[in-house]
Amino acid sequence: MEFIIFLSKLDKEILDLLTKANYIVEENKVECLLNKKIKGLHNFEENKIIICTENAKRKTNYRNLKQQLNKDNFKTKRAIRKALRHEATHAIQKCNNNKTVGDIKKLESKLHQSKKKALEFSTSNFSGTYAKELEAYVLEDKPKKVKNLIKKYCL
Repeated sequence: MEFIIFLSKLDKEILDLLTKANYIVEENKVECLLNKKIKGLHNFEENKIIICTENAKRKTNYRNLKQQLNKDNFKTKRAIRKALRHEATHAIQKCNNNKTVGDIKKLESKLHQSKKKALEFSTSNFSGTYAKELEAYVLEDKPKKVKNLIKKYCL
C-alpha cells in the first residue's frame, strides 16, 4: 500500500491499532473513483477503511520526487495522514456503540474555519451525522488522541 510511505511514526501506530481492532485498511478502491473529491472513507458494515491515495495526490499536486528533488510533497503527506485519522475516528465511534466520544459543543468551538465547508460536504454527501463528522474533522489534527481513543474504545 503506497499510502504508508506518507505516514508518520504515530500514524503507523494508528494503522497498526486499527488492524488489531479487526479493521481492514485498503487503498484506491472503486469508491475512490466514484467520488474523486474524497481522500478516505469508512465502511461501517465491513469494518473497512479505504484511503484514496490517488485522489489525495491529485488534489495536493503531488510530484514524483525523482522528477523534482526540491519538493517534499508536504501537502500530500498531510492530506493522507488526516484522512487516516478522520476515518479512524469513525472506527472509534463504531466501537462506542455508533456514538461520538466527545462533547459536541466543545468540539464545535475547536473546529477550524477552513473545515466548515468540508463538514458540510461530508454531512450532505455521506451517511455520517453532523456530530460524527464534526468529531472526525476535529480529531484528524490530533493523532495522539486518536491513538489513545482506539486503545480505549476498540481494543
